[in-house]
Amino acid sequence: MIKTLIFDFGDVFINLDKEGAMNNALNLFEVETFPEELIAINSLYEQGLISSEEFIEFYVENFPKLSKESILDAWNYILRDFPTHRLEFLKTLAKTDVYKLILLSNTNELHIDWIKDKVEFYDDFKTQFHEFYLSHEINLRKPNANIYEFVLLENNLKPEECLFIDDTKENTDSASKLGIHTWNINPITEDVVNLFTINNHLF
Repeated sequence: MIKTLIFDFGDVFINLDKEGAMNNALNLFEVETFPEELIAINSLYEQGLISSEEFIEFYVENFPKLSKESILDAWNYILRDFPTHRLEFLKTLAKTDVYKLILLSNTNELHIDWIKDKVEFYDDFKTQFHEFYLSHEINLRKPNANIYEFVLLENNLKPEECLFIDDTKENTDSASKLGIHTWNINPITEDVVNLFTINNHLF
């Protein structure tokens, strides 16, 4: 029996443009593929292991033709709209008080600052959850197993009583190995508001 619902943020609640953001970055940085060094620095930043200032400074030093503003715009390009019907679904779910609700997101300070500025109901969204874990605040990142172990331990959860919803298969695969039920949601064809219809075999 499922007692805890663990949600990703991007492409579950807020829409993302991953492909557009990648193409925009490749054009801006004038590279054909994203170098390993940039992937590594992005990962460090997402885990809160370097500050926003250090992160931006790294890009400025490596791409001196670019301004801080253009780098920041490229970094936030991925973030799109947050449909209000998903907030309403979450609020209805929270009111039932049947499930423990947890958010578990790979994100960073610059993205959250953008969301706080652009999404007027962010605080309302956040308060619907019993726990709200952002990778840069807990210094852990999906798909590493230790982030799921952290959530299970912190909340005294049994993995077989949890359902984890994430759009990235690598993340749901990692959680599944620990015995957590998963829904690898397809943001193009599926919507989190249909959670119980699509996963009715678990409830």
